[in-house]
Amino acid sequence: MKEIIAKRIKSARTLAGLSLRELADKMNGLVSHTAITKYESAAMMPDSTVLLALATALNVKTDYFFRPYTVSIENIEFRKKSKLPAKSVAAIKEEVTDRLANYIELEQFLNLSSAFVNPIQDRVIRDGDDLEEAVNHLLTVWKLGFNALPNVIELLEEKEVKVIELDTDEAFDGLSGWTNDGIPIVVVNQHFPVERKRFTALHELGHLVLQFDAALEAKQKEKLCHRFAGAMLIPKETFLKVLVPPRKSISTAELITIKETYGISVQAIMARAKALDVVSDILYLKFCKWISQKEERRKEADLGEYIGREHSSRFKQLLYRATAEEVISMSKAANLANQKLATFRDEYIEI
Repeated sequence: MKEIIAKRIKSARTLAGLSLRELADKMNGLVSHTAITKYESAAMMPDSTVLLALATALNVKTDYFFRPYTVSIENIEFRKKSKLPAKSVAAIKEEVTDRLANYIELEQFLNLSSAFVNPIQDRVIRDGDDLEEAVNHLLTVWKLGFNALPNVIELLEEKEVKVIELDTDEAFDGLSGWTNDGIPIVVVNQHFPVERKRFTALHELGHLVLQFDAALEAKQKEKLCHRFAGAMLIPKETFLKVLVPPRKSISTAELITIKETYGISVQAIMARAKALDVVSDILYLKFCKWISQKEERRKEADLGEYIGREHSSRFKQLLYRATAEEVISMSKAANLANQKLATFRDEYIEI
């Protein structure tokens, strides 16, 4: 138990983004940063008074410190901008691990099990052609067809991928990984526009399902995951009908129409057009210069909008079900949702 408490204190501090000294200051000098170091290394046990103060300072319930560790995430692919501090990266990983543990615990209460199947696990991806073939096979096996995907996050959750949306720094793009029990996980920034959220979720799916040739470098894999996301949103066969090659020019009106139909950004559309030789390198570079001239263009503020819903809802649906069927108490449900009991009561209305 001492080791669990020690790890939990460090996890909660990391999640809060606090240094040892900052945590000691938030506890109004009740203990020193040196004492907290000893708590985290299991060299010393905090008494009940200190635990209550730690819980208040770290914004967790006291039972958080006694919860055993059941989940770890491996083979993490983390995408972020360079300006995201290391402290924030560590906090994101801790939050994902914590929320995933709650997700899996909830499924256990409901006797549910995950069984993700990767239909393209035996295909080695060496180049773009291999990737396009793999995407076509995946779409066929999953019976998705070659039209627009209405809801990407819902699709991933149906296929037993755990999707988590984070309220975090805009410099965080997304991450993917596997739990120690082989459960796939995709994490996206909840503040992204719908098109970017769809693309990011599929890019992370690419990291999970694509088996790359060992000779490929990290940058090549990233490019292929980008192409995977674009191909999932507009398969090659469909894209070549929408923008029949070769094209010497493309209007913004065309790009906006495609964006609003398929839920893919204008910039991703043009990247896909270049990858499929629909446009020349010169035309693509011309577009890149044009889009980068203004901040509004880079954000595509005036370049249409995909009207769709992209939110992870499965966890909350299971939580409400478990509560309604009295599999868990309302207090336990609030605990799993990391909410105050009063807040959960307000959103949960039983019929």
